[in-house]
Amino acid sequence: MQKYHIEKDTVQETLVIPLYGRKVCSERFPHLFKDPDAERICNMLDYDFSEKGKKMESAIGLFGALEVSQRQFDVGCEVKEYLSGHPRAAVVNMGCGLDNTFRKCDNGLCRGYNIDMPDVIEVRNRLLPAGEREQNLAFDLNDDRWMDGIDASDGAVFFAAGVFYYFRTEDVKALFRKMAKRFPGAVLVFDSCNRRGTRLMMKTWLKEAGIRDVGAFFFLEDPNELNAWSEDFASVTSKSYMRGYRDIYREVGLLHKLMIRFCDSAVNMQIVKISFRPAKSWPKKMRAIEPMEPRYKPPWPATVRTAGTPPATNQ
Repeated sequence: MQKYHIEKDTVQETLVIPLYGRKVCSERFPHLFKDPDAERICNMLDYDFSEKGKKMESAIGLFGALEVSQRQFDVGCEVKEYLSGHPRAAVVNMGCGLDNTFRKCDNGLCRGYNIDMPDVIEVRNRLLPAGEREQNLAFDLNDDRWMDGIDASDGAVFFAAGVFYYFRTEDVKALFRKMAKRFPGAVLVFDSCNRRGTRLMMKTWLKEAGIRDVGAFFFLEDPNELNAWSEDFASVTSKSYMRGYRDIYREVGLLHKLMIRFCDSAVNMQIVKISFRPAKSWPKKMRAIEPMEPRYKPPWPATVRTAGTPPATNQ
C-alpha cells in the first residue's frame, strides 16, 4: 500500500499530533478510547513517529494524548444528545482536521459537514474521504460562505475542538453572532481555557503556530462572559473537560490525577455549549372584529336625556 507523505514543519504535520494522540490512547486505554480510524490512518502515513512516540511515553506527553481523546468523547456526548431530539440534524465539525467525530455519532439519519482550510481538506479527502451523508468543505471559518453549504432545516449542532485558540477574540465574537442569526435553535459546542491555560499553550503548539500575542487570542475566564455577547444566545452552559462527561480520574495514575485537578482548578479547562434562540414565531395577523348588532332594542329612540327626565312618548 502506498503511503501518504507528511512533510515536517507544515500544516499537514499539525494534523498528525491529535491523530497520533488518539492512536496512543486507543492502544493504551482501549476500554475508554478505542479508535480504529486513528490507528488505520497513522499506518497509512509516511511519517517518522519516533519523536512523537518518545514524547508520548512521558507522563506529560501521555496526558496531552488523554486530553485530545477525552475532548473528542465530550464533544461526541453533546452531539449525540442533540441528535436524540433532532435525528436528521446537520452535524458540523468546524476546523475538522482528521477528526472522525461524525462517524462515531452517526445515527444513520443525520448529515455531516467537515470544514477546514483547503490544504487540510486536500489531505482529508485522501485519508478520510467523505462517507454517506457527509461532505468535506474547504473554507476558512472566517469566510461566511461556508454557512451557505449547511442544510440546517432539521436543526444543527456545531462543534470545534482545539480550534478557537487560534482566533482573535473579536473574530470569535463576530463568528458566534453570525451563527446565532443564521442558525436559530442550533447548538455550538467547543473547548476553552483561561488566560493562564493559553499562556501554557504558548510555550508549546501556539508558539509553533507563530502566535506571540496571547492576550489578543481567545480565552475564557468564565464561560458566563458569553451571555453578554448576543441577545440571540438562549443559554450558555459548561462542564469540566476531564471529568464532566466521563470521570476518568480512577483510570489514571497519581501524577495524571494531579494534572486533572490542575486543569480544573487553575486552567479552567471547559467544554462550553451555547444554545441559540429559536426563530421568533409571530402570531397571525387578526382581522378587525365587526361590531355586533344588539340582541335587544329599547322601544324608545336612543336619545340623550338628563337625569330625572322621562323617556319621550308618542303624542
